[in-house]
Amino acid sequence: MKRYSLSIALVSLFALMGCNKDLLNVENPNEPTTETFWVTESDAEKGLNAVYSRFYKEGTWMRWLSFRYDLASDEGWSSSPWTELADWTKFNYFNYNFWEGNNVHWEDAYVSIFRANQVLKFVPEIPFADENKKNQVIGQAEFLRALWYFQIVTLWEKAALVLEPGDPGFKPSDASEEQIWAQIETDLKSAIDKLPESWSNADLGRATKGAAKAFLAKSYMQQGKFDLAKVELDWLIEKEGTLYGLMDNYLDNFTHLNENNKESVFEIQFSDENKGGTGNDASMATGFQRTQFYAPDGIGWQDGKARSWLINEYKKEKNTAGDNDERLYYNLFYAGSGADFPSRDALVYGRTWQASWGDQVYIRKYSTTYFRNYEDYFAPNNYRIIRYADILLMYAECILETGGSTTDAAVYVNKVRQRSSVGLTSLQNSIYASSLNSKDAFMKRLQMERTLELCFEGWRWIDLKRWGLLDNAAGIDELKSRDVDFNNFVIGKHNRLPIPQIEVDNSAGQLTQNPQY
Repeated sequence: MKRYSLSIALVSLFALMGCNKDLLNVENPNEPTTETFWVTESDAEKGLNAVYSRFYKEGTWMRWLSFRYDLASDEGWSSSPWTELADWTKFNYFNYNFWEGNNVHWEDAYVSIFRANQVLKFVPEIPFADENKKNQVIGQAEFLRALWYFQIVTLWEKAALVLEPGDPGFKPSDASEEQIWAQIETDLKSAIDKLPESWSNADLGRATKGAAKAFLAKSYMQQGKFDLAKVELDWLIEKEGTLYGLMDNYLDNFTHLNENNKESVFEIQFSDENKGGTGNDASMATGFQRTQFYAPDGIGWQDGKARSWLINEYKKEKNTAGDNDERLYYNLFYAGSGADFPSRDALVYGRTWQASWGDQVYIRKYSTTYFRNYEDYFAPNNYRIIRYADILLMYAECILETGGSTTDAAVYVNKVRQRSSVGLTSLQNSIYASSLNSKDAFMKRLQMERTLELCFEGWRWIDLKRWGLLDNAAGIDELKSRDVDFNNFVIGKHNRLPIPQIEVDNSAGQLTQNPQY
């Protein structure tokens, strides 16, 4: 199922706000208002679908959000000839209103929240034949609002906390990081009680109980509440073999050929059916656009590239067959790939390695090279925001942080390492066996295991924040050794983005700029 069965053309913002009636303010009978729209079950579904439809905007995982999470981390970088775009992955923030680097994320997040707030305000008053169905609509809106506040608190830390659909004169005000996290927890706990464990085929891709628990666990972990996170993850771990599990083939997680599979906890339903722009109309694009920006020169825009240290990390350890870790092949394009994987296709989008690409390392994950010879703005691959492999690695971290043994934690790391198509040995029998000797040693190994499994899936920046590597000189020195862009990093400043200056200016002093900006 693609696009959440959306009726996109019918569910723009609608200007769904009441207004005072006078002779100069006459309602257009062809445009819905708050009073005329939020009446039926169908209205509620359309309103909810409008929240999901915001995934098809440039400031989300569709395009630019990966620049913040992947390229600003030590996994990637930008060589874009668009200097300002590249600068925003190098912590060179000059124009706080730079659209593609800052404001677009803020706008898309808050429009999504506005739409979720509409659902949460109006749907409870709509009569449903089945109250359970109503609760599912409300639970999905709660999940989606929490999902977007998770991005906001991660990117800016301090921001506006808006829980009602405001009017055009609304002035945002400061909310602390603690207040935003508290609201995320409230929304997700409520959503968990309302959401089903799974959906039928027609509704695949909608938020589930497991997705809400996974995001609640991530929220707890970012706050250091590992005991609470472990409780939520327990539920997902117990569902292994029924709802969740690892796919035998690692590649199945990144193509359009086996989507919404057992490893998916929550994924965005992309499609290449519509090939329009990203406005609010019936032809709006619903494809995954990141692939166009990460593909090599002559195929895409090559704005995003990988750091070469990842190749070296993968190649430190052979699998049980004596071969290189196949995740290296599926995650990166590089000149030596053909020699490192002689049984695999050495072509890159049907081409031999071009001399102009030199020693560049390109991001292969989610590319469409497996079935076509070009990239465009309409890749059909669903984006898996959370996979079960991530759940297993999170669970290992929670075991460790709640006093469990390295041996117990290794059980869950080993599941990821020993996936049949990856075929690494257990940590105990690997060249990293000494990592089980202490909590600190195991944690450093787990940090590397996460990036080898999850690189370019949007979690590295968030992980770096949780592990405290952005908070002290020792952490930044470690990151500098892998990524020269961290030479520009200022501790206490670049841990967060500047709030878009236009938002600060328009708030009449209620929303203040982040420290050191």
